[in-house]
Amino acid sequence: MATFVLRVWLQDRPGALGAVATRVGAVRGDVIGIDIIDRGAGRAIDELVVELPDEGLVGLLLSEIGEVEGVDVEHVRPLDSPPGDPSVVALEVARGVHAATCEADRHRALVDGAVRLLSCDWAALVDPAAGEVLAASGHEVPQPGWLCAFVLGAAAADGAPDLPELAVAELPGGAGTLVVSRTHSPLRGREQQVLQGLADLLDDPAPARPDALDRAQPA
Repeated sequence: MATFVLRVWLQDRPGALGAVATRVGAVRGDVIGIDIIDRGAGRAIDELVVELPDEGLVGLLLSEIGEVEGVDVEHVRPLDSPPGDPSVVALEVARGVHAATCEADRHRALVDGAVRLLSCDWAALVDPAAGEVLAASGHEVPQPGWLCAFVLGAAAADGAPDLPELAVAELPGGAGTLVVSRTHSPLRGREQQVLQGLADLLDDPAPARPDALDRAQPA
């Protein structure tokens, strides 16, 4: 079986998604996951995880979906294996950040979680005031100077980056900025909320190490 993610724009009306699913079934495919990315102005953006018996059927699948009125395919990308349940992944990421026992580990868990949860090419936690990158994960992460300049420019533009493949979220208390890049599709709607939710995981202070707690006990 071959697994693909399809991001589709469709009319926000009853039966529209069902019509797309019917076309998937017409090429012997199976919809194994649906994620609603955004809704508004009579349109919806959905991501479908589709299994096909042969990767050579992708072209036929796109032709079939193209026959559904009001539906456009924004992108299609292959997956090595079916993705994990987004809710479970989100809980695992939150648990990893919370379980970290020092600030550096929390930063690392955050950027690793952003790459995993949002299927990003890379993620970086930037402190532009200090001119440094606190943590980074993924492939081909830009140099610290570029990242800091980008964050400062995004802040001047009220957090709206000029480059569609990039997105930012401010950490609580101005402690830094979480920057992510995803070239296969822009982050929209609910995904932007997920990005901010990730940044907000650092709202609580890092728990003290057990040995530090022991030393803090009175003799």
